[in-house]
Amino acid sequence: MTQMNGVRRQFVRAAMAAPFLQREEEYDLARRWRQDHDEAALHRLAAAHMRLVIAMAAKFRHYGLPIADLIQEGHVGLLEAAARFETDREVRFSTYATWWIRAAIQDYVLRNWSIVRSGTSSAQKALFFNLRRLRAKLAQDGTIQGNAAMFSAIADAVGVSAQDVAVMDMRLSGSDVSLNAPVADSESAAAERGDFLIDDKALPDEVAGEHIDGERRLAWLRQALSVLSEREMKIMRARRLSDEAVTLESLGERLGISKERVRQIENRALEKLRQALIERFPPAGAGPMIDRSA
Repeated sequence: MTQMNGVRRQFVRAAMAAPFLQREEEYDLARRWRQDHDEAALHRLAAAHMRLVIAMAAKFRHYGLPIADLIQEGHVGLLEAAARFETDREVRFSTYATWWIRAAIQDYVLRNWSIVRSGTSSAQKALFFNLRRLRAKLAQDGTIQGNAAMFSAIADAVGVSAQDVAVMDMRLSGSDVSLNAPVADSESAAAERGDFLIDDKALPDEVAGEHIDGERRLAWLRQALSVLSEREMKIMRARRLSDEAVTLESLGERLGISKERVRQIENRALEKLRQALIERFPPAGAGPMIDRSA
C-alpha cells in the first residue's frame, strides 16, 4: 500500500510538472494525432492535460470510489477528446476535453457506485450528481421546510418528478447491503438476509406446465364421460364431480334405489372411465389394446 501511494504521488507530481501548451502547440499536436496517428503527439497532448483529469477526478472522490480509478476513467475521456477534437472550431483543447473527461468519470461512477444502476436518462444523471448540492443549498437558504417541499423544488430545478427525487434521495442516503449479511434481530444467529427472500411458490415454468397438463386432463375426462349412461353420469356428478359429495344413502333415495346399488353403479362407471381413458390415450410405451371380448 505504501509503495502504491508513492507511485500515485509521483504520477501526480509528474502531471503537475508537465508544461502548459500554447494554443498553436495543442492545435499542431491534435492535427498530428488525428491525421497522422502520431502517438508521440498524443502523449504530449495528454500529458499536458493530466492535471485537468486529476482536478476533475478529485471532485468525485466523495462517492467512495478509488481516486486512481477515477483518474484512469478521466484519462479515457481525455483520449476520446483528443480523437474528436477539431481545431477549426477555434476553442482551447482544455475547454473541449473537460466535457469528455467529466462524462467518462460520471459514467464510471454510475456503473460502480452501487450494484443497482442509477441514472439511466440524462435527467436522472443530473439528479444523481446534483441532488446533494441542491439539497444542501436549499437547507442553507432556510426558505423551504419539509422534505415534500424540498423534493418539489429540486424536481423543478432538475426537470424530474418529485417522486424521482424522493427515490434518489433514499438511494443516496443508504449503502448496498449484502444478502449474506447476518440479521441481528433474527432468532437464529446464523440467519442471513437472503434466507428471508426464499419464495415457496412454484416456479413460473412449473405453474405453466401444471396449467397445460390440467387443461389436457380435463379434455380427456370430458371425452371419456361420453361412454357413461344418463344414470351413471348423474351418480358421477353427485359423487365425484361436485365440491361436496352426496352420500350413497341420500343419492339412493333421490334415484329410488338402494345405497348398495348406487355404490355398484359408481364402481362400474369408474371402471368404464378407466378403460375409456386407456383405450383413447394409452400410456407412453404401451402397446396396442387387445379386444378380449371377441
